[in-house]
Amino acid sequence: MPEAPTWAPSDPAFRRSEISAVIGRGQEHWHRAAEDILRWRVKTRSGFLVDSHAPVRVGQRERIRVRVLGVTIVEPVEVVAVIEDHDRVGFAYRTLPGHPVDGEEAFVVHRDAADGDIVLTVRSLTRPAPQQPWRILHPLLRVAQVVARRRYLRALR
Repeated sequence: MPEAPTWAPSDPAFRRSEISAVIGRGQEHWHRAAEDILRWRVKTRSGFLVDSHAPVRVGQRERIRVRVLGVTIVEPVEVVAVIEDHDRVGFAYRTLPGHPVDGEEAFVVHRDAADGDIVLTVRSLTRPAPQQPWRILHPLLRVAQVVARRRYLRALR
C-alpha cells in the first residue's frame, strides 16, 4: 500500500476514508495514469471542473466546481503535496475557507511490482465545514463524497 501525503490531526471529528481499485496494467497504462493524475483528470473525468490544465504543483490554488441539481458548488483548495516517484505518482490538497467540508484529500497511483497492476488510492480526512449552509448539510455531503469516490476510481481506467 502506498503512503498518501495526508496529515493526521488528533481531532476525532475528522472522518478518515481510504478506497483503492485496480485501474489497469502495463507500461502504457502506467504512463497515461501518471500523467492524468497530475493534470487533475481524476477530478475532471468525475464530473468536476478545474480551470488549470497544467500539472499540479505544491502551493497551487484552484476553485474546483461541480453542478448538483442545477446549482454550481465551488470548492476552493490548495495543493499541499505532489509525489513523482518511479512507481508512485499523486497529489494531495487541503480545503480552503468556503469549501463544503474541512480537510484534505489525496489521489495516488502506484504500480504493484509483483503483478504489474496499477492501483488508484483515494484517501481523505474530512469534518464538517465551520460555515453554513455546509455545516448543516454535512450528512448529505458525506453521501456525495461516497458517490464522488466511486467516480474517481473509474476516472483513470
